[in-house]
Amino acid sequence: MLPIDQILPDLKQTLEQSTSALLQAPPGAGKTTRVPLALLDAPWREDRKILMLEPRRLAARSTARFMARQLGEKPGQTVGYRTRLDTRVSGATRIEVVTEGILTRLIQSDPMLEDYAAVLFDEFHERSLQADLGLALVRESQQALREDLRLLVMSATLETAPIARVLGDVPVISSEGRAFPVEVLYRPLPRNTRIVDQLVAVVQEALRDQTGSILIFLPGAGEIRRVAQQLQWQVPDQVILAPLYGNLSGEDQDRAIAPAPDGTRKVVLATAIAETSLTIEGVRVVIDAGQQRRAVFDANSGMTRLVTGRVSKASAEQRKGRAGRVEPGVCYRLWSESEQFGLAEFTPPEIREADLAPLVLELAQWGARSPDQVAWIDAPPRPHWQQAVALLQWLDLLDDDGAITDHGKAARDLGIHPRLAHMVLRGRVLGFGGLAAELAALLGERDLLGPDDGADLHQRVRLLRGEMGTRRLDPARLKAVRQAAKRLDTGALQGPEPGEALVGRLLAQAYPDRIARRRPGSAPRYQLSNGKGAVLREDDPLARHDWLVAADLDGKAREATIYLAAPVDLPDLEQDLADHIVEQDEATWDDRRGTVIARKVRKLGELVLAEQALSQVDPALIQQGLLDAVRRKGLASLPWTAEARQWCARVGLLAAQFPGDWPDTGDDALLASLDSWLGPFIAGLQRWSDLARLNLLQALASLLDYQQEQQLETLAPRTLTIPTGQKVTLDYTPDHGPVLAAKLQALFGWTETPRVAGGQVPVVIHLLSPAQRPLAVTSDLASFWRNAYPEVRKDMRGRYPKHPWPEDPFTAEAQQGTKKRPDR
Repeated sequence: MLPIDQILPDLKQTLEQSTSALLQAPPGAGKTTRVPLALLDAPWREDRKILMLEPRRLAARSTARFMARQLGEKPGQTVGYRTRLDTRVSGATRIEVVTEGILTRLIQSDPMLEDYAAVLFDEFHERSLQADLGLALVRESQQALREDLRLLVMSATLETAPIARVLGDVPVISSEGRAFPVEVLYRPLPRNTRIVDQLVAVVQEALRDQTGSILIFLPGAGEIRRVAQQLQWQVPDQVILAPLYGNLSGEDQDRAIAPAPDGTRKVVLATAIAETSLTIEGVRVVIDAGQQRRAVFDANSGMTRLVTGRVSKASAEQRKGRAGRVEPGVCYRLWSESEQFGLAEFTPPEIREADLAPLVLELAQWGARSPDQVAWIDAPPRPHWQQAVALLQWLDLLDDDGAITDHGKAARDLGIHPRLAHMVLRGRVLGFGGLAAELAALLGERDLLGPDDGADLHQRVRLLRGEMGTRRLDPARLKAVRQAAKRLDTGALQGPEPGEALVGRLLAQAYPDRIARRRPGSAPRYQLSNGKGAVLREDDPLARHDWLVAADLDGKAREATIYLAAPVDLPDLEQDLADHIVEQDEATWDDRRGTVIARKVRKLGELVLAEQALSQVDPALIQQGLLDAVRRKGLASLPWTAEARQWCARVGLLAAQFPGDWPDTGDDALLASLDSWLGPFIAGLQRWSDLARLNLLQALASLLDYQQEQQLETLAPRTLTIPTGQKVTLDYTPDHGPVLAAKLQALFGWTETPRVAGGQVPVVIHLLSPAQRPLAVTSDLASFWRNAYPEVRKDMRGRYPKHPWPEDPFTAEAQQGTKKRPDR
């Protein structure tokens, strides 16, 4: 009997009375496999199916198989599953376990979900992008179309408040877990020790000191291969090494989670794929490297980079729990106990960090053109949404108003990333649909080869077609990619071998923002059409080409490394992307010549395809060239005065205190708005040297309207009058607030700390000695007089006897110089 069994009657009764509920059940409770089976006899189900979502293919497959075994059946009978590459369902299926993307497709084709009585979201605490989207769509369908549709959100560690915002005041049911005690042992990395070496040492310790099989958590497949390579020569013969990650074949994944044969122990080397949903039989020892790899999207570059970072406390606890599923266990952590306290509580939801192009296209099909039209647990970041809309409009998948086009609907129906779908559809028009399908299948999965095999995608196409032998490729993965290509186009894997330039031509349809032109010089450095830089390894055969299309990069901000690419011919780009090529006059700053260069250019994004010097130059172009020079050289190159810097700091303080009411005067914001505030003040200037006579303060002041100019002097005054009657200039540039520096004796009688920004920001007071050296810093003057001044007085009276040091600074007369002499 499992712990979940005790609350199943309560859960069933709750779903009789309410259509939505939250179920919180720790790992080991049995929620994943017991709940769907328990709901089969619910009267509200009638003859409809139960749909359960799992975040990973492996979990979906293994969960369905386990439930089928409980019924004495095979998958595809009462219990079936659907994943992108594998389906086992039949007319008899009443429980469908699916990966999350499948739900989106089901509800788009049938918003009422008429075949289903209930939708179950398992392991919802992982907060994948598809789970958030699926919950939003199902909830909307339930409210608008299907009041009888049951919705159950299940999780091991559930924060109910944010979910309640979306689902409303729904019942919450909690179950105890079946977790045996797990001893935690910390094994932090010694100085100058590689994590792989430390892992091998801890594995040997665990094999020596513990019983049972071992589950090791590593960030990715590369680390798994390196650790396995070292371990294979250092473990006894009766120890089986079993990798477990998403890119393995189904057979290899099943082999990893199966129990170790009698007389053997298993060491499973896994990614986060083993963190939830799976029970790996026989494991009672976990070794956690403490790292996780996440895909983080950069809206500025339109690229996603893989980031390896520390796990969260929640993930570390999930991993530890794998050791206590069937008996008491041990968890070795490759960090210190003090580091444990510094871990983040939770891993950020994927919606905050993901490429949103697929989600935005799905919602456009649903009828939502703005994120505000959907009830989110966490709303998608606005810059990510806007970048996705811009890309989809470039690809003609959305119109100018954000509505989905017929081309967009056709692309969405293909079930792949919008970039790849657009490429497949355009490939068919160009007469190369089969090759486009092959490329989409290759790019939809992890690379068949690896970084050491070069970046040439044409080589991968030849491998897929069997023209280079299968070498060391995984036959199951190769078969899966070939099947994916065939599903997209029946003409895939047929016909003559395509030329490498044709591969690049099709890639340009998917990645028009990643067309790359080689920069001058010997190193293979490129400029991308999105304005970013990229680099190839110098020994890569593609480095000889001047024009490439980069399909996969690491997304580094300064200069991305190209992992997959193909050469492309400029005439093909000119022909295929003619609608995106613009011809215009422009002026740019040439650092080498130290002057503005005016020219007529043909551009694709930020790439110059052709240029011609202009014989007659419009003065407005010279102005643009000078602005370009400022952008290249930076704001520091302008003729700043102390007054101009103080002005920026004053306005910046008010912008922080009154968001939206005052302009942002940070460097990034000023650079982004150069045209509006600096442009009018450099009209008529011809050379960089002319900027030396620019009144920068006057230009900056143009950012404010008349009313703001008046308010600035009131809310952020340049000076304050101190008790001696003198006006002292405030310094707004320090990060910790505006500073007033004055002699301590000049502030006697000042009992309250002055404040600016309408009383919201205290002035930081630097109290100076008679020699103008700092004695104290305070933003609470009354507290200083009461508590710190007596000690300061004791120390300073002997050093500066000619200056007043009264016992009561509250009533003493402020003065700037030495003691006043009594009248004779």
